Amino acid sequence: MRRTASLVLLAFAVFFAALSPLLRWYAFPRLAKVPANTYQAMVLEAHDATLLDYGTMRPRTVPKVTIVQTLKGDVEAAKKIEKTAGRDVVVWDGLSYVQGPDGKMVSRIPERYIFDAHSQEPVHATGEMVDGDPVRRQGIEFKWPFLTQKRDYEYFDAQTRTTAPIHYRGTQNFRGLTVYYFEQTVPWTKVPFPKAMPVQGITPESVAKTGTTRWYTTVRRFWVEPVTGAPVYGEEIHKEELRGGTLLGGRARVTAFAGHVKMREDYIRHTVNMVKSQRQLVLLMTSYLPWGFLGLGLALLALSLFLEARGRRPADPAPAPAEETEPVSA
Repeated sequence: MRRTASLVLLAFAVFFAALSPLLRWYAFPRLAKVPANTYQAMVLEAHDATLLDYGTMRPRTVPKVTIVQTLKGDVEAAKKIEKTAGRDVVVWDGLSYVQGPDGKMVSRIPERYIFDAHSQEPVHATGEMVDGDPVRRQGIEFKWPFLTQKRDYEYFDAQTRTTAPIHYRGTQNFRGLTVYYFEQTVPWTKVPFPKAMPVQGITPESVAKTGTTRWYTTVRRFWVEPVTGAPVYGEEIHKEELRGGTLLGGRARVTAFAGHVKMREDYIRHTVNMVKSQRQLVLLMTSYLPWGFLGLGLALLALSLFLEARGRRPADPAPAPAEETEPVSA
C-alpha cells in the first residue's frame, strides 16, 4: 500500500515539476498579450507654456496647453495582418490632439502603430504611418515589453520619424510601485509641419513656399513598471521653433511652443491602479505559479521517497518460541 502511494506521489511530483517551466517559458509568451481591442486615453498638460499667436506671429505665455492622446485598437486590421505575419498583432490608431487655453486646435497628428502583441516589436505592414506619411518603425513606442530589463531601449520619435536610444537611468519608487526611469533627449531636428494647421487656409505647402521651417527638440521621461512594461507616468520638456523665411518678417527664429508637459493627476491615479491589478496577473504566470509548482513538486518527491523508504524497511524479527522442558524424574 505504501509503495502504491509512493508511486502516485512520484507521478504528481514529476507532473508539477514539468509544469513549472512550461508555464513560464511556453504558456506565458502565448497568454501575456496586449488586447487587440484596447482603447485608452491620456490627458497631459503644460502650465505657463509659450505658444505662438498665428495672428501676430508673436509668441505669448498662456496659462495652459492641453494634449489629449488616444489609442484605439483596430481588431479587423489586426486579423488581416496576422494572416501573413504568422503571429499575434495589435494595430493601434493613435491621435495626439493639442489645444490652447481657448479650446482651439494647435495641432492634430494621427498615427498607425502595428506591433507584436507580446514582445511589442514593430510589425511592418501597409498602413503604418505618422500624420499620413508612411514610416517604418524601429524600436518600441508607447509601451515597453513585458518583464522590462534594466537597459537602454530603442524608442521611436513620431515628430522626427526616427529611432534613438532611450536610456535606463535607475530604479525608483512611484506611488507604491517599483519603477524603472528612462530618459531620451532628441536634439534640435528639422521636422515637417502638421498637415492640420491651426489657421484656416494655411497649409504645409503654403508655408514651405515662404522658406520657413519647423524645428523641434524634447527631453522625454518615462517611469515604467517593469513587470507589465506599462509607463505609469511620463513627461516631456518640449520645444518647437519656426526658423527663417519670409513668414517671420526677417526674424531668424520664433518659438512656436515651449512647455513642460506632464500627465494630469486623475490619469496618473487611474494608470497606477490599472497597472497594479495587471501586475498581479503577469506575476502569477512568471513567478507565483512556476515557483509554487516547483516547490510542490519537490515536496511531493520528498514525501514519495519517504514512503518508499518506509515500505522497504525490514520487519522486526519474530520472538523465538520458548523451549519445551522435559519433566525430570526423581
